[in-house]
Amino acid sequence: MKIFKSIAFITILSLVAFAFTYAITDIKPAVGDKAPEIALPNIDGNTLKLSDLRGKVVLIDFWASWCRTCRVENINFKKAYSKFKDMNFDVGNGFEIYSVSLDKDSEVWKKAIANDRMNWKYHVSDLKKWDSPIVETYNFKYLPHNLLIDQEGTIIAKGLFGNNLDKFLTSHLAE
Repeated sequence: MKIFKSIAFITILSLVAFAFTYAITDIKPAVGDKAPEIALPNIDGNTLKLSDLRGKVVLIDFWASWCRTCRVENINFKKAYSKFKDMNFDVGNGFEIYSVSLDKDSEVWKKAIANDRMNWKYHVSDLKKWDSPIVETYNFKYLPHNLLIDQEGTIIAKGLFGNNLDKFLTSHLAE
């Protein structure tokens, strides 16, 4: 009976691990695909396009002020931005963060940016929360969610949380 339980546990664990890996790497847009264009208003109402950042390595960060895990990840992104923003990589020159908020209230969104000291300038939102067309375009169902794109706008990684963003960027530093 113990052997059966062990085999069942390992099988279930393997299926869960496979499903998680599949969700990160194979759901479209996937690693190797071009990142779909994003053109949304910033906190001042001016439209900022993702394509304006071509040439740089860009973290596309989907977040919201009401998402506790997102707010914790902002600490990691802030550290990575400070460390890598002016560095050159084998996949682009410089590092930028393009933060897409799923907030509904502009004042709460702006306050979260200030409180978390998110000192990069690319903060955008259509203030439609989960009804934003960008959610369907990028095909995600949870927050936080992120993708890293190279200088050409090609997705080179997904789901870089904790210190994984730092590790990935360090491994691609130009020599």
